[in-house]
Amino acid sequence: MLKLVNVETRYGGIRALKGISLSVIPGEIVALIGSNGAGKSTTLMSISGITPVQSGQILFNDCPIEKTDPDKIVALGISQVPEGRHIFPKLSVLENLEMGAFLRNDHAEIKKDFAYIYELFPILRERRHQQGGTLSGGEQQMLAISRALMARPKLLLLDEPSLGLSPLMTKLIFSILTRINTEHGTTIFLVEQNAFMALKLSHRAYVLENGVISMEGKASDLLHNEDIKKAYLGI
Repeated sequence: MLKLVNVETRYGGIRALKGISLSVIPGEIVALIGSNGAGKSTTLMSISGITPVQSGQILFNDCPIEKTDPDKIVALGISQVPEGRHIFPKLSVLENLEMGAFLRNDHAEIKKDFAYIYELFPILRERRHQQGGTLSGGEQQMLAISRALMARPKLLLLDEPSLGLSPLMTKLIFSILTRINTEHGTTIFLVEQNAFMALKLSHRAYVLENGVISMEGKASDLLHNEDIKKAYLGI
């Protein structure tokens, strides 16, 4: 579904991605782990068309998208949940969700998706008329994920979904991501600094170090890799 081939991207004048290649197969959850400043968020921003790619190719369902505008990328079926959530704080929960479906006109299906979102996150139904900015951090993360799902993405990109959340809330969010993947078949590409949770959730994973992919493989294998344990799991 997604393929990056020798992608180089500069961020703030720095060569953030130094020719990375990776792939995501339909139905998978794939994690990208690494330390702060490794280039993880830049990878997602490059896929979404927000940060321009200097060289290399990004293919989505075999179509090159590295020169495609961000709104067109959303229309193709890629939605991103950005780091720090970035909901619309002055809009209500309901209005935030409606913004997620902005490019759609299949009203009956949108109604079904609202029902599914409220089943996943009952608190959002309770708070649907409340301003997004008044929600707790965990509730805002639920809203950010739900807003992205309202676009009915084929590929969901998540940037640090556990950032600033309690362990209990993190566990809840990750269990919901598993449901989204298994029940709807939504493919997920996850950037996450909590390497343990990311590897437990994912089918495969890549390790990014200083803009270079240093390791890849089954998530279960990486979870037991001694180098990964020392560098990212604190074991």
